[in-house]
Order: sequence, then C-alpha cells, then structure tokens
Amino acid sequence: MEPIDVCSRIEEASTIPSRFYTDPALYEASKDLIFARSWHFLGHQEMASVPGAVFPFTLLEGCLDEPLLLSRGMDDQLRLLSNVCTHRGNLVVEGPGNERFLRCRYHGRRFALDGKFQSMPEFEGVCGFPSAADDLPQVALDNWGPFLFGSLNPLAPLADVIGPATNRLGWLPLSEFRHDPAASREYVVKAHWALYVDNYLEAFHIPFIHPGLNQAIDYETYAYELFDHGNLQLAEAKPGEDSFEQPPGSPDAGRQIAAYYYWFFPNLMLNFYPWGLSVNVVRPQGPALTRVSFIRFVWRPERQARGAGAGLDRVEREDEAVVECVQKGVRSRFYDRGRFSPKREIGTHHFHTLIAKAMGGDGS
Repeated sequence: MEPIDVCSRIEEASTIPSRFYTDPALYEASKDLIFARSWHFLGHQEMASVPGAVFPFTLLEGCLDEPLLLSRGMDDQLRLLSNVCTHRGNLVVEGPGNERFLRCRYHGRRFALDGKFQSMPEFEGVCGFPSAADDLPQVALDNWGPFLFGSLNPLAPLADVIGPATNRLGWLPLSEFRHDPAASREYVVKAHWALYVDNYLEAFHIPFIHPGLNQAIDYETYAYELFDHGNLQLAEAKPGEDSFEQPPGSPDAGRQIAAYYYWFFPNLMLNFYPWGLSVNVVRPQGPALTRVSFIRFVWRPERQARGAGAGLDRVEREDEAVVECVQKGVRSRFYDRGRFSPKREIGTHHFHTLIAKAMGGDGS
C-alpha cells in the first residue's frame, strides 16, 4: 500500500491525496488502522445501570461491525465483552435485559456476567478444556462522566484522548445532562466519512454555506487549539447572541463563548452549547456513504432555540449538500491534492497528518 504523506508544516503542506477518499482498498485498511485503534462513543451509563443488566450492540455498525455486550455483574462492575460465543460463533445475548448469567441458545454454553466460562453440555473428554480461550474476551471500556466509550485496541488511554475537554470544561455538570431522543437525529451523507470530517474541522466555509450560523458567531475571532488526538474550535458569540456564563477561574473568563466544538480522532464530535451537548458520531458505511448521528443531551432546555446551538438540522443539511458535491469532485481525473489556508484550515490539516500517521505514512 502506497503511503500517504502530509507535511507537518501547513504552509508547505498539501491535502491527503484524493485516492484516500476513493480507493476501496484504503477504505478497508482504515478499519483496522484507524477505527479499531480509536475510542468510540457507546452511550450513557444508564444503558446497563443495575446488576444483571445486559445490553448487546454492534460497534460502529456498517464499518467495524463488531458484536459487543455491556454487562453489569452482581459485583456492580460494568464490563464490555465480546458477544460472540467461543464455541461456534453464535451471538450470546440477542437483546437487552436482566440476567443471572449468559447462555448461548445454540448449544447451551454458559458464561458468568463477567464473561468467564461456566459450563458446556456434552463436552466430557475434551482435552485441555476449559481454558482461558473459552472465556468471552473483555474489550477496553472507560467513561467520561456518565458517558461510556469503548475501543477494540486503543492507541492511548481515554483520559489522554479526552483530557483537553476535561481540563477546559470540568465545571460543566455532565451528570445533569439528559438524553433527548426526540431531538436526536440520523443523517445519511453520500460521501466519504473523511470529507465530512474535513468540512467540520474548518470555519472557512461558514460565511459561504451557513448564513444563519454566521449571524450567531463572530467569524473573525474564531480560534483553533490542537491536541495530540483531536482539536477544539472555539466560537465566540456576536453581541446579543447566547453564550456560556463562565465560572470563576475559567480560562475563557471575560469571553462570550457561543460554542465549544471538540473533535477527537477520527470520528467523534462533542459540541457544547449553552443548552447542553450534541454528540456527533460519524459512522462510515462505505467509500462513498456515511451515516451521522446527532445525539442530544439537554442541560438548559429553555436555551435550545438560541445562538449557535439553534437550527442544527438546517446547518447539517447545508453541510451535507456541499460535502456531497465535494465527493463528486474528488473523483475527477483532474483533481488530486489542494493547499491549506494557514489561518482557516488548521484543524483539517491536523486531521490529515493524523490520517497519514495512522495509515503508515509521514504525518510528522
């Protein structure tokens, strides 16, 4: 596989080559090189909140397609397990519920809620049985406040990845944020997942594509902060628009912040507004198809119709339209790579260097 190289100096760099967006082989390789090494948002801890609770799901459905299981043992410990029976590969748990143990209905193999093998009918005389290979494998699980994250093979601890948001916004009472399913949305975008992320990571297009959002934020003061595993876009409010009340000691004291747009490599956005949080998860479905989940957690419901956090559906539809146009463009025989604006495309350049590193190229 030809490496993907991106110069670390934005003034000299060109974007990743168009083949990253169009080559099915690179898309397949990214599943293990990028997505299997990353932390993924699973949901709220209430998914399995009491001892005996089990919650099966598919991790990054349409891309990783890994069957997993949240299981809270009688010791009140929450674990993330493989949901694949170690006998013949059947799914162990087929629906959420409350159980005393886990049993595969195919041939009756039984596991404890912590994944340890317990019993198997008609296996007398099998040499070296049972062994650790008969337990359900445990998968990396961690939390940020009430929010759960999992990873098949994490490149770094979750605390290191999400630490910049913890340090900046530790004053927010995340335990008071309530999931609002009625206001959450799913979108299908006919484009490569990385084109969607490219667009998210720069404000360059806001005056051209988002007239409503442009009225709420001060484009001239829009700022970027880069981290090892992600970045922050900091949007200040125009006079009279809704903004956060900063607590004493906040690094943003004296500033009218309309939104904190956090992105963590490769596909997670945590968008904080004065009303709460929109968790945006970008789910690749193929080289030219992406599903995007907007999962809303409300803190101050009376502020949802104000400022940068209002009209998110319209902003999304505006983004979809332009990203789908770019998808058609990057397939052109006449396009390969472009240059970056050192002032306005800092986040997108950072994303491209992380892609290059993950895919085995030069992003340093």
